[in-house]
Amino acid sequence: MQKYSLLSLVRNGLTGHRNWTTAWRNPPLQDRYDVIIVGAGGHGLATAYYLAKEHGITNVAVLDRGWLGGGNVARNTVTIRSNYMRDQSIPFYVKSVKLYEGLTKDLNFNMMHSKRTMIDVVCTYPKMRELRRRQLTMDIYGSTYKQITTKEVRRRIPALTGGGPDARLPVIGGMVHTDAGVNRHDAVAWGYARAADARGVEMHQQTPVLSLNRGGDGRIAGVETSKGTVKADKVVIAVSGHTTTLTETAGLKLPLRTMNLTAFVSEPVQPLVDVVVNCPDLGFYFSQSDKGEMVIGGAPDSGQSFRRDIKQHVFEDTVGAMLELFPSFKKLKLMRQWGGHLDITHDASPIMDETDIPGLFVTAGWWGGYKAIPAGGLAMAHHVATGQSHPLMADFTVKRFKHLDFIMETGTTTAR
Repeated sequence: MQKYSLLSLVRNGLTGHRNWTTAWRNPPLQDRYDVIIVGAGGHGLATAYYLAKEHGITNVAVLDRGWLGGGNVARNTVTIRSNYMRDQSIPFYVKSVKLYEGLTKDLNFNMMHSKRTMIDVVCTYPKMRELRRRQLTMDIYGSTYKQITTKEVRRRIPALTGGGPDARLPVIGGMVHTDAGVNRHDAVAWGYARAADARGVEMHQQTPVLSLNRGGDGRIAGVETSKGTVKADKVVIAVSGHTTTLTETAGLKLPLRTMNLTAFVSEPVQPLVDVVVNCPDLGFYFSQSDKGEMVIGGAPDSGQSFRRDIKQHVFEDTVGAMLELFPSFKKLKLMRQWGGHLDITHDASPIMDETDIPGLFVTAGWWGGYKAIPAGGLAMAHHVATGQSHPLMADFTVKRFKHLDFIMETGTTTAR
């Protein structure tokens, strides 16, 4: 793998940047691998990388029906945080945030990581009590969260001119999460792919997986692709909203339903907001990108859907809520929008487990899975390689739904 550095940039600049090596290979698809990972998004690529790095398993193929990093990893608002509620969730996301902070060095790829801080703007006393409870739990695990006054909220977010004492929902205070940040989603996908490829992992784009194959003993035997049958003793499904469409080809039903989560971006403006802003009472969040765009997200569409565009009523609800607190934003022109489909479990916590089909693993049910990519890949790789759950993921088993051992995380950001 070619090392990226200031020196290599200068050296290649002298030759018109014509001598860079390719970031990853384009090898022919083999008949058999030790592990097949379906989905070349963040979780699939991270799992492949940590399989190679931490466990020396390199006979791995990552298959994707589209292009590398073209799914949900490229269709999100790139917020990274660990302000969760449950004892099972917080250590997992604390680890993921820490891994993100060192990812540029680890992968030798600039993640453009920016530790922005997130401010939860609170408008109701029940929500404030809930977040104070979350703060006390987070303190146990070393995740930063503290309460601030209304005056301090407005000082840190000068654009927050709405939500006065006579407003429908007045701002009564806030919570600050200093560990939160943002980075570049393309860099995360490309960085993991490049580093995994350097360790021998194969990337196969434009290779749709049509179905899962089982052997006579019921174990997973491989996958059926548009390019033929590929055998493997272990298969990992990391395809976000399409998990059930694949697992049901092998007769496996999972407690998931697919929903559409949308976001949109404004025209670029001068630097205005230097933190990630979240308002759980009103159901929106946003941050300003390095290019000056406002990157805005809201609650998911409540109906089950595989669509990737935006429904008008979801857009209107999110924008209307945002303008209550930021009325000056009504002057902004929105430039583009997108939707990602994600599969959600009954308790809004992920599933990272080997299924009832031996050798078939799933990483699914991510409510905003971008922030979980490094820890998710690390933990899943450990389970695939050793056959034992990683301590970080031990409670996120699919078996918890048989005994109603739910890990309720429905109030993490804009869920209502």
